[in-house]
Amino acid sequence: MGPTLGRDGVWYPGGAPPSEPGGWRRMGRALAAPFRWMGGVSKRAITSLPWLGGGGTSSQSTAAARALQLIPLFACVRILADSIASLPVQTYRKNGASREMLTFVPSLLFAPAARDNLFEWLHKCVVSMALRGNAYGLITQRDDFGFPTMIEWLNPDDVWVDELRPTLPVYYWQGIEVPREQIIHIPWVVMPGKVVGLSPVSYFAQTIGVGLSATEYGLSWFDNGGTPPSVLKNSAKTITPDESAEISDRLSARVRARKPLVLGSDWDFEALKVSPEESQFIQTMRLNASQIAAIYGVPPEMVGGDSGGSMTYANVEQNAINFVGFTLRPWLARLEAKLSALMPGKEFVRFNVDAMIRVDLRTRYEAHRIALQDGWRNRDEVRAIEDLSPLPAGQHGEDYLPVALLAAVQAQPDADPAGGTTPSE
Repeated sequence: MGPTLGRDGVWYPGGAPPSEPGGWRRMGRALAAPFRWMGGVSKRAITSLPWLGGGGTSSQSTAAARALQLIPLFACVRILADSIASLPVQTYRKNGASREMLTFVPSLLFAPAARDNLFEWLHKCVVSMALRGNAYGLITQRDDFGFPTMIEWLNPDDVWVDELRPTLPVYYWQGIEVPREQIIHIPWVVMPGKVVGLSPVSYFAQTIGVGLSATEYGLSWFDNGGTPPSVLKNSAKTITPDESAEISDRLSARVRARKPLVLGSDWDFEALKVSPEESQFIQTMRLNASQIAAIYGVPPEMVGGDSGGSMTYANVEQNAINFVGFTLRPWLARLEAKLSALMPGKEFVRFNVDAMIRVDLRTRYEAHRIALQDGWRNRDEVRAIEDLSPLPAGQHGEDYLPVALLAAVQAQPDADPAGGTTPSE
């Protein structure tokens, strides 16, 4: 169903507005608000769209769904989406040269969508970027100051972008022009002079196709065998094709039944053993996994590829640091920049990557000790990192003095922390 003009004078995609019979069948009540807020700005119905010029197509959606059947690609998307969505998101406010961590959670990060929590919301965003190279969000709710409080991620198949003027792109959703201020667009890799990001599934279709073909070949290998599983030869008698087929069926039936096979004096039975390595099946799968991992910047050993070296316990922490720095950091920078632009005033957003690099207990406590002794963290902050409640009042939980100096002050109440003495009352 095409766009319909409601009684309120606003064009609604996919049918009547929620207040009229039929409602909004496609996106539900949550997405009706932005089009009412537009006040009928976008009233043009697009009956044909040049989808090949940069928008989505149903074939691309089918290709993305099929590409996910390839285990290394699914693993790359899952690792990126799970890792980023599970990181704690912290909000800060700039105060001159310093920054202050906010104690409250902005509405956009508390309930970002009608049915999604923050983890699910970020997960959908990363999946859209990883598969289609773009994440398109529709602002469905704003606060009294006009800042977004809810954003629904759209199916890239329903979005087309007119890139004729890259500085002023025009966005269409389901054939309806949507104002730029209502669209949140996060591309992955963008060519100069373009707005829409490159789709990895489309640009690396041949590489992904090799992996899918190898998977199908492996299934066929185990179902039917790449070569005959055995040879049964009779050197004393020449048999006809019909006799050969009957003997083969009888032999197969005995093998499946796990019963002893009785052979005559002239029969010779030889089982054929063809290694998958000799057919280059495993090498093909590993090479393809490494290539897909290179596309997404994920360590190959995490998706079944060759790492090029051995991993030991001693370098596990370093591997985690490399994963955060070389794989996640570019993705996080894109999300942080876009989310910070949606925050009011001088507020900005940062992902806490320290939550992913969890060292052993002794190393972590040693780091806490150094932070306390140098006076750049207090005990309440350390306790918060360890998910402990603050110290009771009067136990210097908010004092940033180094531990050694703090002990001297506690031993001599009249002592001046700067080195002098304080007159007694």
